[in-house]
Amino acid sequence: MDKFLHDHPSTPRTKDEKQNVMNRLKRIEGQVRGIQKMVEEDRYCMDILVQISAIQSALKNVGFSITERHMNHCVSDAITKGEGKEAIEELMSVMKQFSK
Repeated sequence: MDKFLHDHPSTPRTKDEKQNVMNRLKRIEGQVRGIQKMVEEDRYCMDILVQISAIQSALKNVGFSITERHMNHCVSDAITKGEGKEAIEELMSVMKQFSK
């Protein structure tokens, strides 16, 4: 499926939801900067790899959080409107990319 059903969430994110995601992403951004510094300082490869693993885990958790919200709001709303099959296909297409 090339085209997504919606350009925006069917239920806009609350201020708290946005802030929570933004805070998590800013922490991840700081971790990435930390790895850049570690590389510049020729730190031990294993230490860098541990930090990369931590970032991957943090990004997955943000992704799972956004996926959960999408299912509880956007997919649920689409099912109610009779567009559930399309919404589920759209989600599965993205989840396949997410799991690579």
